[in-house]
Amino acid sequence: MKSNAANDFVAANVNRHKWKEESVRTNDAATKMKTTRPTDLLVIGYGNTLRRDDGVGPRVAEAIEKMNLSSVRTLICQQLSPELAEPISRAGLVVFVDAAVDTPHEVQIRELAPGGTTQLMAHAADPRTMLALARDVFGHAPHAWWLTVPAVQLGFGEELSAEAASGFSIAVRQIKALAQNSCLADTN
Repeated sequence: MKSNAANDFVAANVNRHKWKEESVRTNDAATKMKTTRPTDLLVIGYGNTLRRDDGVGPRVAEAIEKMNLSSVRTLICQQLSPELAEPISRAGLVVFVDAAVDTPHEVQIRELAPGGTTQLMAHAADPRTMLALARDVFGHAPHAWWLTVPAVQLGFGEELSAEAASGFSIAVRQIKALAQNSCLADTN
């Protein structure tokens, strides 16, 4: 992804993802969350870290976690599962980070809407299904993006290919910029 597109992504989403505390308080399923501060930005990195480039999503989330960015929470998992619907429902904005083999050889960010159904296929769900679960079970589906990093090496191992390593760096910079800009917007 070109850097000007990344800047457009950040600028377009700085004010769109602010959490509305009232929406939690009016939802009976979320009563237990009244006393906890909602996460403004949730980064979910998923994939298999033992299959080389497939592990780029967890590695991006881990790098973001180490930055200790204000109002940012990260989750790392091998695959998306129904248990993630609750933390997703408490976020103002979610960025799902995954490896992709079927996309052009560049980092891509796509806006997501909740899926039409919460039915899971096999053992894992896609991000749209997770948003639908958050909406249907907890009453809130946050604004969401799917950030995919090109994957070219999926054999056994823990090292990223040069292409995935480059995509990793781009993804971390984009999420960091989004987090920093959203913190500035919160203080205005």
